[in-house]
Amino acid sequence: MDYTLNTRVSEISGIGTHRAAGLAKLGIAVLEDALRHYPRSYEDRRRFINIRDASDGERAAIRGTVLDNPKWSFIRKGMDLVRFNVADDTGTLAVTYFNQQYQVSKFSRGEEYAFYGKVQREGQFISMANPETERVGMIVPVYALTAGITSNLIRGLVDKALAAAVTELAETLPDDVLTAHNLLGLLDSYRAIHFPDALEGDDDTELHRARRRLVFEEFFTLSLALAVKRRRGEAQSAYKITRTVNYEDFYSALPFSPTDAQKRVVEEAERDLISGKVMNRLLQGDVGSGKTLVAAALIWRVCAAGYQAAFMAPTEILAEQHHKTLTRLLAPYGIRIVLLRGSMNAKEKREVRKLIKSGEARLAIGTHALLTANTQFFKLALTIADEQHRFGVAQRIALASKSVERPGTLLMSATPIPRTLAMMMYGDLDVSVLDELPPGRQSVKTYPVTEAYRERVNNFITKTAASGSRVYIICPAIEDNPNFDARSVTTYSEQLRAALPPNIRIASLHGKMKPAEKDEIMSGFADGGIDVLVSTTVVEVGMDVPDATLIVIENAERFGLSQLHQLRGRVGRGARQSYCIPVLGGGGGQDAVERLKAFAATTDGFRIAEADLRMRGPGDFFGNRQHGLPELKISDLQGSMSMMKEAQSAAEHFGVERIEAYPALRQRIERLLRSAE
Repeated sequence: MDYTLNTRVSEISGIGTHRAAGLAKLGIAVLEDALRHYPRSYEDRRRFINIRDASDGERAAIRGTVLDNPKWSFIRKGMDLVRFNVADDTGTLAVTYFNQQYQVSKFSRGEEYAFYGKVQREGQFISMANPETERVGMIVPVYALTAGITSNLIRGLVDKALAAAVTELAETLPDDVLTAHNLLGLLDSYRAIHFPDALEGDDDTELHRARRRLVFEEFFTLSLALAVKRRRGEAQSAYKITRTVNYEDFYSALPFSPTDAQKRVVEEAERDLISGKVMNRLLQGDVGSGKTLVAAALIWRVCAAGYQAAFMAPTEILAEQHHKTLTRLLAPYGIRIVLLRGSMNAKEKREVRKLIKSGEARLAIGTHALLTANTQFFKLALTIADEQHRFGVAQRIALASKSVERPGTLLMSATPIPRTLAMMMYGDLDVSVLDELPPGRQSVKTYPVTEAYRERVNNFITKTAASGSRVYIICPAIEDNPNFDARSVTTYSEQLRAALPPNIRIASLHGKMKPAEKDEIMSGFADGGIDVLVSTTVVEVGMDVPDATLIVIENAERFGLSQLHQLRGRVGRGARQSYCIPVLGGGGGQDAVERLKAFAATTDGFRIAEADLRMRGPGDFFGNRQHGLPELKISDLQGSMSMMKEAQSAAEHFGVERIEAYPALRQRIERLLRSAE
């Protein structure tokens, strides 16, 4: 039977409902999808070992001649065997297949085959169970699998897809792009990535060229897809916020003067709001740079024009902190502000939602409770998501959908991202950067130490707590784990109680606690009822305690620079000098020492992010798909930065306008956009 690239795998002989469901989990619905299910590794079955040299438990390729015709034996219900012997010049291998009666007719006495599998050896008796076989050795692709799906099955689908691709596959990249970047054609790339003829060698091997082309294509089409998404967003209609205001009226009533950077970012967002197009803006600002003031100015702007704003925070305690801050900044202007939390009782929620729906409440601050179907707005013109990486794309869209017209969106992030990555992660957004700290903000002094300084660290904790300041201690684990050599919150809390004076009040905090318990401990720490808080990174976001002046980070080698910087941002929020002490736990070697030196050398989050990118790659920034990027199938971000830059530049030069002239490219872009929805 002839198959096409659009043939559904469920229609292929030998693939029933169960296997089709398994393939669907791997993203393979039609035959063409198998071509983009790239191997995760390869087994080089050209390199054979002698039978006598095979070690017990080793996965090996053995080339030998079948000595006798295979024999089938019925053992019991549900169990039958096919057995035969294979020999080379050094010894004999016993081959057994379980419940595979068809293997009897596959092998012929006197014929030579290649057997690949796990060796079992007891003295001189050497055997293999259920080995894979080929007539000659080859490089075999190994695929990511799921229950009921084998690499052999995937290889069979790829074979069928390649056969169909000869006449059906359309090249996705324009000829001028292929030539300018010296890229292999698409069909040749698929052949070489699945069935390479060499694994080692210089950069001219077909496998290397195939991977390079497919990585380029992935970044190129993704860059264009983000540009298309941006253009479509700009075409959407929004509330026309036309009433003229003077932001100096807002600034003059503040108890402090905004920075030039804050004013610049407000002006950038103002141009969005009055343009009649939907604002989609990411606000990046280092810890303490004043993102909340920018949000307050824009909320004041839309409320003055008669509209509403919604402010979503990832935790209740952070929502409460924003409620206090924004009330202080906006209440003088008569803006009614409400707080909607999941922990409220039903009556409280009904009353708050009534104020939101009627429009009496101009600003609604809350957690995920803002997303529920029964939370309805009057005229929602601006949505703000703080610590935006904590929210999925679907959640942000759900909030924006609570309006007749599409509201503007401001995403705020205290995680600085290098420009190269920001272009890829947020290519469909306009990006504003707060690159100036408010005057009077003290720099946190950072002193990396080793375990040898433990006594001095404990003395510093005692001194700090005795002065009336609060202390964070961060541990990478909740409980002790024999497979994870690091300090844990539960054990270290007890050790500190024994090591520190009894009058120092110590509490522990971690993600497995109930929300009410976590909120109680956080509140106690903020109010002064707790001196030392031993916690996991759950405090990375949402803790604003001006009296906290010391943070000790245990096993600091286990954290990326950007995360260390976020943790350091928990202190230095008040008038007193603050300190950060990363403790090197002994892991990570010289690389960890160099990273901590880089961390101590600067408090500039963007410089730290660049250093993190150089040292650890972009994995920390792409840690999950909350940003809405479609999944990258072949690009290894750890090692593909130069290719990403090359592809981004090529896409920018190519331009969105040319996409329509290339149907295969357009289809690939549309598929990417659908996968990210």
